[in-house]
Parts: sequence; C-alpha cells; structure tokens
Amino acid sequence: MALREHEAAVLEPEETPTDSAGCPPAGGDAAPEDGSRADPTGAAVLDGTASRYFAALDSRVGELRQRAHGAIDRLNESRKEDHAAMSGFRDSLQLKVSNLAEQLEERLFQLYAVHNELIQERLQELAEVMERVRRAEDELQQVCRTVEAAYRELCLRPET
Repeated sequence: MALREHEAAVLEPEETPTDSAGCPPAGGDAAPEDGSRADPTGAAVLDGTASRYFAALDSRVGELRQRAHGAIDRLNESRKEDHAAMSGFRDSLQLKVSNLAEQLEERLFQLYAVHNELIQERLQELAEVMERVRRAEDELQQVCRTVEAAYRELCLRPET
C-alpha cells in the first residue's frame, strides 16, 4: 500500500497554492504539508515563475508610464500649439485694430481738413461782413454828424 501512495504522489503532482493572479505566494519555498523537504528544482521553478510574473508586471508598469508620459507630452504639445495660435490671433487682431485706428485717424484728419476749409471760408465771410458793418457804422456816424450839424444850423439861424 505504501508503494501505491508513492506512485500516486509521483503521477499526480501536488497543487501549489496561488494568489488571485495565479502566482505562487511570496517566499515560494514553503515546506510541504507532510513535513518533507522541498525539492530544490521545484523551488527554482517557482522562483522562475515569480520572476517572469514580476518581469511582466514591471514591463506593463513601464508601458503604462510611457503611455502616460506620451499623453502628457501630447497634452503639453497641444497646449503649446493653442498658445501659439492664440498669440498669432492676438497679434493679428492687434495689427487689424492698429490698421483700423490709423484709417480712422486718417479719415478724421480728412474731415478736419474739410471742416477747416469751411471754417476758414466762413471766417472770411464774417470778416467781410464785419468790415461792411464797420463801414456802415462809419457812414451812419457821418450821417448823424451831418444831421446834427444841419440841426444846429437850423436852430441857430435867426428867422428872417
């Protein structure tokens, strides 16, 4: 009967406990339940499995880091492009506003020139009218003096 148990043990390998990811527990060289020492070759297999698992995990973590850095780099590049576009838009807008302000200023100077001509014409007309008024005043004063002199002559003259 002991021989049959030994053959069953050889034909059916012992199941090793694993965690939820299917990996052997940390340490990997726990003693079997029956108290016998573990086979050094089995420990090496377990250590190899753990090493592959952690190597794969490290690889995936590295890949995730690279993807995250790539996403951050793309985001930063997109922000730089947005900033450049906004700077270009601002510069373009400033140029257009500056051009419009210059055109407005030019138009105002043209209007000022036209109005200045009109004002000069009106001032010239006003000066001419004022000169005529002054002449009319002079004539009126002359007429008044003449009338006054005539009145004095009439009043001072004896009646004959």
